[in-house]
Amino acid sequence: MFADIQAVLFDLDGTLIDSAPDLGAAADKMRVVRGLPSLPMAHYRPMAGAGARGMIEVALGVTPDQANFDVLREEFFVNYEQCMTETTYAFDGVHELISCLVRRGLPWGVVTNKSRRFTDPLTGSMPLFDSARVVISGDTTPHAKPHPEPLFEAARRLAIAPARCLYVGDDERDIVAGRAAGMGTVAATYGYLGQKADPRQWGAHAIINFPPDLLQFLQKA
Repeated sequence: MFADIQAVLFDLDGTLIDSAPDLGAAADKMRVVRGLPSLPMAHYRPMAGAGARGMIEVALGVTPDQANFDVLREEFFVNYEQCMTETTYAFDGVHELISCLVRRGLPWGVVTNKSRRFTDPLTGSMPLFDSARVVISGDTTPHAKPHPEPLFEAARRLAIAPARCLYVGDDERDIVAGRAAGMGTVAATYGYLGQKADPRQWGAHAIINFPPDLLQFLQKA
């Protein structure tokens, strides 16, 4: 159990919401318009946590070091903007978890590497986030995770010491950022672990396999 936790912060994609279907659809559209056959969602899901980089690599085999990546990334972004609220939903158990945090009077929020271009309309479209006290996007501060600054900014906005915050994420960079910020860290295994990812090697203080499992680590108010 974590002692004296006064706020809980979450990564977004792969931790609170399953956005893989919309991310995959945006990438797959890039294949279809080029006359390539559509790929099953199973190809895209493991790389959903890598965002545009992962989706474009799956769809077209293009990586960030290639000359045309930036143009393809913007094409992907435009596609995603058109479909990002169509099939994205909260993972099973997330509503239950958030409702319990609210009942306990524990403020909660989001710290994601997703840019505000997508974070604001997406969270604004889902009632789940009505009770969120803070939402920090990848471009809210000059740094993105694994740098701890976005987590520090969330703590500042909540007026709660980082050491009294818990951070939950489904990627190693989340745990790296959380530990660097001096927060308690929890690895979520139900999100997008990617290929060959092993959460046990990330150095998280705890691991959960289902969102409400987090509650066992929090003292009741």
